[in-house]
This record gives sequence, C-alpha cells and structure tokens, in this order.
Amino acid sequence: MIIETSVKDRYAAASSEREAALCCPVDYNPEYLKVIPSEVIERDYGCGDPSKYVKEGETVLDLGSGTGKICFIASQVVGETGKVIGVDMTDDMLEVAEKNAPIVGEKIGYNNVEFRKGRIQDLSLDLRQFEAELAKAPVTTAEGWMQAEEIAKKLKKESPMIESDSVDVVVSNCVLNLVETDLKEQMFNEIFRVLKRGGRAVISDIVSDEEIPQHLIDDTRLWSGCISGAMTETGFLKAFEDAGFYGINVLKFETEPWQTVEGIEFRSVTVEAYKGKEGVCMDANQAVVYKGPFKEVIDDDNHAFVRGERIAVCEKTFKIYSQAPYKELFELISPQKVVLPNEMKPFDCTRDVVRQPRETKGAQYDVTSDPSQCCSDSGCC
Repeated sequence: MIIETSVKDRYAAASSEREAALCCPVDYNPEYLKVIPSEVIERDYGCGDPSKYVKEGETVLDLGSGTGKICFIASQVVGETGKVIGVDMTDDMLEVAEKNAPIVGEKIGYNNVEFRKGRIQDLSLDLRQFEAELAKAPVTTAEGWMQAEEIAKKLKKESPMIESDSVDVVVSNCVLNLVETDLKEQMFNEIFRVLKRGGRAVISDIVSDEEIPQHLIDDTRLWSGCISGAMTETGFLKAFEDAGFYGINVLKFETEPWQTVEGIEFRSVTVEAYKGKEGVCMDANQAVVYKGPFKEVIDDDNHAFVRGERIAVCEKTFKIYSQAPYKELFELISPQKVVLPNEMKPFDCTRDVVRQPRETKGAQYDVTSDPSQCCSDSGCC
C-alpha cells in the first residue's frame, strides 16, 4: 500500500502539472491528436502507443487510462460501432478524462468512451460503487473492516466493474510496472479473464535488461517513476505465458534505453498476446506445415515444427494457426473428408507426430488427375 499510495500521489500531482520524468518520447498519429484537448495530451504519460494495434468495431479496455489520451485515440480507430473503457484509480486523472470526454465526442460525432474507477490488478471491483457503500457505513473498527471486505466480495460477484470474456483488446501504456510485485500475477490473470476467447492484449511498458536490486525496489520515488517496478525483458514475456496467453509477440523493442540506473537499462517494449488456446484437444485429421525461414521452431506448448514437415495438430491448434499471428508462417492441410465433431477422437498434444498423407487424403484415396484439366485460355498452370 505504501507503493500504491506513492504512485497515486505522484500521478495526482502530475494531472495538474506536467512532469516530464514520467514520459518517454512517443510518436502518436497527429491526425488523432487534433481533436484531443491539450490538457489531456500534456498531462498524459506513456512509453508507447498500443492504440495503433486496435481495429474498427472492437471493444477496448485501457488499463491505467490516466487523462484519457489512449482512450480518445482508440475511440477514433474503433469508430462509432466500437467501444472504449478506461480504468484508473486516481480521481484527479479521472476528473480530467471525464471532463474532456464530451468535448472529444462532439468533435468526432459520437460518444463511445467511458471511464471507471478501479485498480488494474482487480478489475472486478468498481471503486466508486465500493466507496458509495462505505459512505453508508464508514469503517471505524476491525469488525467494520471485515464487513467492508464482504461488501467488496459481493460487489465483485454481483456487479463486476469489467465482466469476464467481455473485451476484444486490453491495452495499457506504461502502467503495469507500477503495480506491486506480489500483485502482478493477479493483474495478468485479470487481463486474461476479461478478454473474449480469441481476444488479445497489447501492452506497452518499461522493462529492465537485468534484475533490479532490492535497494532500488525500496525506493518509492523510482517505483512511481516506472523504474523499480519494471519486470525484466524475459520476465515480462513469461508473465503472459504463465497467465495462459499464446502467440506472444514483441511488436516493438526500443534498442536505446529510456533510462539507465546503476548500469541497468530500462527501455520500452510493446507486446501482443492472445487468449484462446484453453480447451480440449480433438483430432480432425488436420496438419500444418511450417514454411520457414528457421529450420525448426517450438510453440508455446512445446510443439516442435520442422520446416516442410506435415505435423499433426488438434482441431483447436489448427484454428489458432489459421489466424494471426501465425497464419503467414504455416500452410494448413485439411482432410479430403471433413471429420464431424461426433467423429473426432481425443488428440494427444503432449507429443509431436508427422501426419501421414493418407490420414488426410483417406486410406482409399486413388484419384489420378488429368493434366489437361490444369490449362485454361490464359495458359497452363
């Protein structure tokens, strides 16, 4: 709580007076900035632009939305059919964002942004609802504190701030590092929870190239300055893996460090990760062929794909590899005869096997093609 209070106090102050130390240089699309009031732009802090990876019509959740710059950019990208939700715990930041939301809405011709008060490591608890309940019965005793915990549990269950499986894209701009170390696992699990199956997270954040020593971790000023709470480059990616994400892709890696402290480099990265590999594995006689350029690659589930080999995969993996970010890397081989759901058998995803051609063509397949049928008026194939 000392760290959280330090972060909250510093960003509350930064909402009224710009603090250059909290911001990395970022090139935002100037077209999207034209409709955003200068107050928002000047008092919003970040190290990347995850909004450039959202798409029209999507529901976007921005974690640690601050004064709303990323939300207001995303609102223009997703368009009138899309929706943007910003979550922040700092009242001062939310005040600036909510004051300017109707101004941006009027300029673009629609209002598709809303802001909610909450902690990004607990996206179930709406802090405004919680505060309203506490106002009815202020906490003055230990018993009152325990009752407050029960109220929080009830609110999270009956009216969660962000519902499970409700968001297409979760974005965040230089905020995840501000969460305390022992709450980061919960935070990544929450990101996973709120995403729809097939949804993705696109996160810009600060990472370190070495482990951070304890004396820097204990420095609350460095923590609120996006230094001491940074995860390592490899630790950041592993956190996505541990939460259940797949297709983890480093979209941007700044080779030049943003800051260097005691020889440790801190730089901005933007990472994309997908949800949707959970579920049973069933066999539909499908295979994929890895096209290269590497001789062999290993996916997030330790499946090895040798270049050019027909590797048997389950129906779920086949669907995943037919979509981003894999579809350009694999050729997909479907069976001659479609295997119906009630005909599928369990698939053992713990081992890698080559799919024999007769498994997909069929044991009785004996077609002989006529080469003359390959030609057309435009010439032969």
